[in-house]
Amino acid sequence: MSSNDTSVVTDSCSGFVDGENICLPTLKLPFYFAMRQNLFDGVSDTVLALAAPVVSYWTLSLLFHCLDVSGWKWLDKYRIHQSEEVTSRNRATRTEVFWAVVLQHTIQTVLGYAWFAEIPRVSPTACYNQMAVVAKTLVRVTRIVLGSSTADAFLQHRGSDITHWLYWWGIPAGQFLLALFIIDTWQYFLHRLMHTNKFLYKQLHSVHHRLYVPYAFGALYNHPLEGLILDTCGAAIAEYLAGLSVRQAMFLFAFSTCKTVDDHCGYSFPFDPLQMFSTNNADYHDIHHQSIGIKSNFSQPFFVHWDVILGTRLTRKQIEERRQKVKTT
Repeated sequence: MSSNDTSVVTDSCSGFVDGENICLPTLKLPFYFAMRQNLFDGVSDTVLALAAPVVSYWTLSLLFHCLDVSGWKWLDKYRIHQSEEVTSRNRATRTEVFWAVVLQHTIQTVLGYAWFAEIPRVSPTACYNQMAVVAKTLVRVTRIVLGSSTADAFLQHRGSDITHWLYWWGIPAGQFLLALFIIDTWQYFLHRLMHTNKFLYKQLHSVHHRLYVPYAFGALYNHPLEGLILDTCGAAIAEYLAGLSVRQAMFLFAFSTCKTVDDHCGYSFPFDPLQMFSTNNADYHDIHHQSIGIKSNFSQPFFVHWDVILGTRLTRKQIEERRQKVKTT
């Protein structure tokens, strides 16, 4: 029997591989999945996916803004810059920043609504059909690696659990990590290009660098065209190439938005989970906003691998070493 002749059934049978059939495991839903067409009655998942980054952006920004104006002295040791620097060194007012971000959110929401296709039906049948593809692929690959007899004996006991794990956890996690990698790659090379190309920097990216001292709701203070190309298109390409569902895209958009806001928050918190996520954090990105680091630390928003590989990473330690070298010469 060749693997191409294998069919899938959902009825009870003697094992995962039963003659020419593959028996799918019982459909057990993980805690994160809701078997309904929309997560909330009366609101489509498409609308939620478009609203998620906007709500996340302003919610987290408001939290950091409250910290900025709180006057709490205990925050001083976590501030990357003194509060006075925001007004003295930045060349854009908070009002200008606010309306620029509102414009970008409007553009991304309108284009996003046109981008999302009709959501596929959410049903047990749809889940079984997708799980069948996973099961067939698992059998095919395992037989190639282990040989038919050994593979069938192994899958007889483990095939059901592996299929369940791959479908509900392994593949979604892989898709999410791929999406993060795509966004990082897209943003690194475009961001670097906007610094090395004088025309692009002057006409587009210099707008963002009017904020010499970043703060949370200035994270998306960009030229509208840069916001479209760097942020909106990058997220859409990642969602498409990673094959994300609308609900996966919803989580990706909200997470990447929160990470971007946190990277511009102006605080270096040891207890901030988004800053513990990777070394690409608020302090790392702040270096890029300073004169000494404007040609470094292009990576955003998740990891620093492109900076490390291509030699554009700059740390606080390296900055201090440079300053000490200047003093001794």
